[in-house]
Amino acid sequence: MWLKLGKYNTLRNQILLVFLTVMIIVLCFVGIVTYHIVSNLLKTNAEKQIQQTAIEASGRMESLFQQIDMLTKQVATNSYVQKLLLTETKGKLASFSERQALMQVGTTFQVYSDGINAFEIYSKDFRKLIPLDGDGLFSRIDYKWIKEANRAEGKLVWIGQDPKEPEFFLAIRQISLVDQWFSNGGYLLIQINAKYFEFTDTDRDQEYMILVDQNRHPIMSNFKGDIGPIIPEKSSITTINGNDFMHVKETSSVTGWTMHILTPVQALMKGTPVLRMAILLSGAIGFMIFLILSILLSSMITRPILRLTATMKKTGDGELKLNPEIASTIEINELNKSYNQLVENTNHLIQVVYEKEILKGQAELKALQSQINPHFLFNTLDAFYWSLDEKGEEELADSVIAMSELFRYTISKNHQDEWVMIKQELEHVEMYMQLMKMRFGDRFTWSVDIPKEFEHVKIPKLLIQPIVENAILHGVGNKVGKGYVLVSVQPSEFSDHLVITVKDNGPGMDQETIDRIMTVIDTGKVSSIKGNGMAIANVHKRLQLYYKENNLGQIVISSELNNGTCFTFEVPINGVAANAKKDDFNR
Repeated sequence: MWLKLGKYNTLRNQILLVFLTVMIIVLCFVGIVTYHIVSNLLKTNAEKQIQQTAIEASGRMESLFQQIDMLTKQVATNSYVQKLLLTETKGKLASFSERQALMQVGTTFQVYSDGINAFEIYSKDFRKLIPLDGDGLFSRIDYKWIKEANRAEGKLVWIGQDPKEPEFFLAIRQISLVDQWFSNGGYLLIQINAKYFEFTDTDRDQEYMILVDQNRHPIMSNFKGDIGPIIPEKSSITTINGNDFMHVKETSSVTGWTMHILTPVQALMKGTPVLRMAILLSGAIGFMIFLILSILLSSMITRPILRLTATMKKTGDGELKLNPEIASTIEINELNKSYNQLVENTNHLIQVVYEKEILKGQAELKALQSQINPHFLFNTLDAFYWSLDEKGEEELADSVIAMSELFRYTISKNHQDEWVMIKQELEHVEMYMQLMKMRFGDRFTWSVDIPKEFEHVKIPKLLIQPIVENAILHGVGNKVGKGYVLVSVQPSEFSDHLVITVKDNGPGMDQETIDRIMTVIDTGKVSSIKGNGMAIANVHKRLQLYYKENNLGQIVISSELNNGTCFTFEVPINGVAANAKKDDFNR
């Protein structure tokens, strides 16, 4: 490809390409991050506003409930009501005229609230006093609500929808007799208009407001249908008819009711298209500005080099001319100065020495060129490599980063880095397996399993990775179909050691092959085996050096044909080898 595009493979184009690639990556990253941050901020602010609306709506319902509670408390403590119920508890039934007077008392209080449709007063033995019909309390509500009223000891108990008249709600409270040590004197049943708790301004952006009581029965709702499926228990997002809604709820400590507000996410994100367009427009403008500046900068950098190159080409044709001074960077000026000095020296030699000396000088010049040419060749190949690297996809860039981390981890001149934590070794192993995934693709998977409390145990560097490399190359690499490698670190059941296991699902080995490998490893003749033994022998030898005095240092191989291979060895949990220097572990 580069041969076909050879005339475009210039330093100027490479610099321009690098700058533009970096700029595109930066603009995309900043644009995406900005978009997500602002979107999340819009959602958060909207959720706070909706939560405040829920609090205000819940507070309004509390106020309405407290008005009814206060009014019914006044009825229950009315002197005439108290006197009549006290007479009832002594066994003297109220007369018709007394019940009429009692009814007039209820009517008087009823006019103070447009939410109360009717008062019903019952004696202690559940006989209705008002209204004047003869139905008892059991014909109106279940007995469980009477027990709730008794447990409430005079507090208002919310029942819910009136079974006889669904357009009304019912509530009950026990009437305590003040002159009889607040004993039970009867019951006050209140019928409340459903419209009393009606919401206002509920058509905003298809927003749903739902008020449920402590038993999740709806009190008021502007949603047409069953509310059960649309009210999530914990999630803040729910789906209604294929559309996402943000769910906010507020529970009243006074009534026990819960206010649910469901707002379309689409309505909350109305401003995001404008934001997206602004980000795209800003990115396009920034790209154009950076493109112009990149062209100017690359031209400014390469123009002196091109001028010097043109002069050097003339020198190759036998015309030795000085290159004019260039106002450029220090490096290019030094290069130009060196070239001019070389030209001056060469011209001087041509003028003052004999033809033999000139020929000798030319030979020396060619010798110098033979030394310089490889230098320029290596530099060109290096620039070519990095240009290919910059043209890679993001996955390739991640792989290059992983490779650099592998080299940084592997190549160390510091003796203090000889011992590492198992967590660091496993991170190194995972970076290696990410690189191997480029080779095997989707048919290679792996997993790493280690309890968190053992992540900081110290082991010699590169103790696990060689065995993982062996499992991938000879296990996964020789398997048809999907390959899998498991790296497991678990405590031993019988000692204070950690058992490190590397297992693959490759073709496996027969017992004869396992015995041959172990025999060669034990004798130290690694050169007599292929592939499998190199990494195993390396780890085995290091285990012998570090842990032999701990009665460890042995690799166990278990395998079956067509059933994978498992490598196991143990290390101390305290991370200290018996023959290691103490200062290696106190860092």
